[in-house]
Amino acid sequence: MSPARRHPQPSAANGAGRRKLSRNLAANWTGDARVFVPQGYEPGYDYPLLVWLSNDGDSFDLGRAMARLSLRNFVAVQPARDGAAMWRAIDRVTDRLSIHPRRIWLVGHGSSGTDAFRTACQHPDAFAGVVSLGGDFPHSEPILGRLAEVRRMPMLLCSQAAALAANPIPLDRTLRLFHSCGGTLTVRIYQQGSCLSRATLADVNRWLMDELCGATVPLQPHGAA
Repeated sequence: MSPARRHPQPSAANGAGRRKLSRNLAANWTGDARVFVPQGYEPGYDYPLLVWLSNDGDSFDLGRAMARLSLRNFVAVQPARDGAAMWRAIDRVTDRLSIHPRRIWLVGHGSSGTDAFRTACQHPDAFAGVVSLGGDFPHSEPILGRLAEVRRMPMLLCSQAAALAANPIPLDRTLRLFHSCGGTLTVRIYQQGSCLSRATLADVNRWLMDELCGATVPLQPHGAA
């Protein structure tokens, strides 16, 4: 990913222009990636960017997920599956929209949560942190070669109680690994709902805002169920 720099911003002189921008983003310049632009987008503010990794052929809906997480706090992009497409999507969004270069977060659900852990640990200088929604940390892989940088990266692992009851070993090994290496991992366990439920994603929003701002944000889910 290219180093931090200032980019020309899209014109959004009024509310109608911003709405038109939001509707036309994917068709105009994002290629295969999907982009979410927050309500009330302000070109002069450097937004955090959520990079949503998704599984091949799944039915993940970026707009629905962001409505449950936050409609205003983040720009989000869902790149195509391969790694090259991810970096390309990040560069396109950061070139076009106002993004804070040190607030780019990887998010993944299921096996893509594992991919998010892996990618962030391999490129800790490119990302501010990781959110995995139900994806195990790849503790058996040699991905901690840049341990000093990885230690400083906040990570959130959201798990379902039923899945842990069926197989608690991966989480136990992950907790032992982070304890031994001094990594920063927060684990949230949910008794009900899926990893993309309204309650889970609202909690992710609160955690992210705590990390970004150091201030507690009330858990207030957005959007329809």
